[in-house]
Formats: sequence, C-alpha cells, structure tokens
Amino acid sequence: MSNEQTPQQGVQILTGDDMARGRYSNNMAVAFNPEEFILDWLLSSPGGVHLVSRIIVSPSHVKRIIDLLSKNLERYEEQFGGIPVRDSVDPHIH
Repeated sequence: MSNEQTPQQGVQILTGDDMARGRYSNNMAVAFNPEEFILDWLLSSPGGVHLVSRIIVSPSHVKRIIDLLSKNLERYEEQFGGIPVRDSVDPHIH
C-alpha cells in the first residue's frame, strides 16, 4: 500500500493505491431520514446494478456538497460548454 499524497486546495490527502485509482459510477440512488443522507454510487452494467460506494453524510454536509458541485459545474460549463442532460430510464436511480 502506498501513502500517496494528493494535494487539493492546500490539503494533503493520504491514501493507498487502490483508493487513489477511484471508482466509476454511472448512476446514483439517494435515501434520507431526519439525521442523514445515504448516497449510493452505482454502476449499471449488462450484469446488473452494482453498489460501487455508499457515503453517509449529515443534511448540512449534503447542502455544502450541492453548493460546491453547483459552483464547479458552472465553472466546467463556462470552460467546456453546456452539458446535455437526458432523462433517466429508472426514476429511482440517476
């Protein structure tokens, strides 16, 4: 296992090789209760839908995540152009 350091806005993140490679997800499912949001990152493939990762966060953290993603999506589209969005086949999975 490597102790690779990844700089991100002045913060060094320590991780092993396996985690540093990342995971691909082409779908997502969200569940919530009063205390937390459960974000399931999924891979839809010919073999079925597979759970890639599950992240559980507080409602206030979800709000910060959405804000950060919105700002970065706006910056992305300014640099590379608009992203076409197509409807999901399954309304429960996006």
